[in-house]
Amino acid sequence: MKKLIELITCEVEAAFEAAGYDKSLGRVTVSNRPDLCEFQCNGAMAGAKQYKVKPIDIANAVAENLTDSQVLSEVNAVMPGFLNLKIKNEFLADYLNKMSSTDKFGQEMPEQGQKVIVDYGGPNVAKPLHVGHLRSAVIGESVKRIEKFFNNDVIGDIHMGDWGLQMGLIIYELSLRKPELPYFDDNFEGEYPKEAPFTISELEEIYPTASKKSKEDEVFKAAAMEATKKLQNGVRGYRALWNHILNVSVTDLKKNYNRLHVNFEQWNGESTVHNLIPGMVDMMKATGLAYLSDGALVVDVKEESDTKEMPPCMILKSDGASLYNTTDLATLMMRRDEEDPKHIIYVVDKRQGLYFEQVFRCARKTGVVKDDCELTFLGFGTVNGKDGKPYKTRDGGVMRLESLLEEIYQGMLSKIRENTSLSDEEACDIAEKVALAAVKYGDLSNQASKDYIFDMEKFSSFEGDTGPYILYTIVRIKSILKKYEEQGNSVSDIDITSCEEPSWKALGLNLTGMHAALESAFSEIAPHKICAYIYDLANAFNRFYHENKILIEEDENKKRSWIATLKLTRDILEQCIELLGFEAPERM
Repeated sequence: MKKLIELITCEVEAAFEAAGYDKSLGRVTVSNRPDLCEFQCNGAMAGAKQYKVKPIDIANAVAENLTDSQVLSEVNAVMPGFLNLKIKNEFLADYLNKMSSTDKFGQEMPEQGQKVIVDYGGPNVAKPLHVGHLRSAVIGESVKRIEKFFNNDVIGDIHMGDWGLQMGLIIYELSLRKPELPYFDDNFEGEYPKEAPFTISELEEIYPTASKKSKEDEVFKAAAMEATKKLQNGVRGYRALWNHILNVSVTDLKKNYNRLHVNFEQWNGESTVHNLIPGMVDMMKATGLAYLSDGALVVDVKEESDTKEMPPCMILKSDGASLYNTTDLATLMMRRDEEDPKHIIYVVDKRQGLYFEQVFRCARKTGVVKDDCELTFLGFGTVNGKDGKPYKTRDGGVMRLESLLEEIYQGMLSKIRENTSLSDEEACDIAEKVALAAVKYGDLSNQASKDYIFDMEKFSSFEGDTGPYILYTIVRIKSILKKYEEQGNSVSDIDITSCEEPSWKALGLNLTGMHAALESAFSEIAPHKICAYIYDLANAFNRFYHENKILIEEDENKKRSWIATLKLTRDILEQCIELLGFEAPERM
């Protein structure tokens, strides 16, 4: 169904045409002076130059043609030639009813869905998720949900770091600690143990210890690099250990991502494309695009239009080892052959912008991606503390994501227990949902590319532009609808009818803004547009709520209309927060 503003524009365009002017002058926008009108048209100003007529004369002629409009209740031509417009309440009510009864509230969809891959997450195995992983997970999940809402076939891929030197570091350090393990016995021919020889806690201690040693001891680093080579060459015991590392790490990753309501359709890593790299390298060499430079294999990606230096994209190091570039390019080739996507969106730290520009250009130049596949780098800013520096723990360390979520959850649980008499089980469930809303909304309400300050006190507040405020609004609506039903009424099959209350009309107009907000969030890959929309919608509802006694309204027709409006408000808010990746409890 068409957006409300498009219907109004059609009405005004027809009036321009009837007055003898180009109908394109009738484009309508939301008023920038809501105290004067709801919509406006400035076309008469542009028409004055085109037709050599005073703009106010054009505006008056158009207004005259809108006297009997079925859409507009007021059309005022004001100096020097603006058209101030107000919509009919009856037309608004009818439009809201159509939204209520139409799939996805009448949101217009692309003519044909397409295959989209969202590459987000990107953690290294054997290392705990920390606050730096928050944005990729939260933004990526929301982008994926928005893409699915608009009928695209979407795959989310975590793209783990599971194949580089960190694996060799862990394996070599383990060989020093537990040399008796069968994985290090070249003569062992039996079945390796099914249980890993370490826990996730031990694994998370082993890696930083080994990493520190490699920076201080060249002999240790050389041994770790040799272990990495053995792993990648398929040494049986090392592969078995690597599988243990993956299984233990992925189990822990899933636990943390599940708590964030983040899920992936594919759990691929760099190792997934290891066997594809030789063929890809041969293809690049055969085309003549890849050449040796100081022993390394590179592809030139500089373009004549570049104003800044653009280094070649390195495919293999001088020792023949692969790099992140290599695995990212091989991953693109695998996706081309297995999925044939039309769009791949990378949700990555914005400081990786130059790197991805190199990879994208190389992929295009070498044919690793098809010409009809769009590649998008959605770079995000950092999560900072109040000091403006990357968010840390109180003792200055990197904050584990698990600890951050638990800290917010416990704080929210304390608040909820102070103000309610809920059972422990319900209090815990509500606290988990509100804490998640606080974290996700706090992140997503910022434009992805901007850094932001993680203010736990602000984000967990039930007032202002926060996730808990949005949830509180939804719960308030749910409470009203429940009480209405307890009075023996049904919230089904009731229509919205015209009301004279200004706060009802303001709420209704906000509801119609959903189409433009979601369309913008989709086309611009911008979840923050949804946050801005639902904050305005929540404010409009709360103004309506405070100005009207809904449940004790004596006019039954008016009450039913208000209840139907509230039901639509609840449904739209819940749809929007689902796209952001969180949900509302039944009560708070």
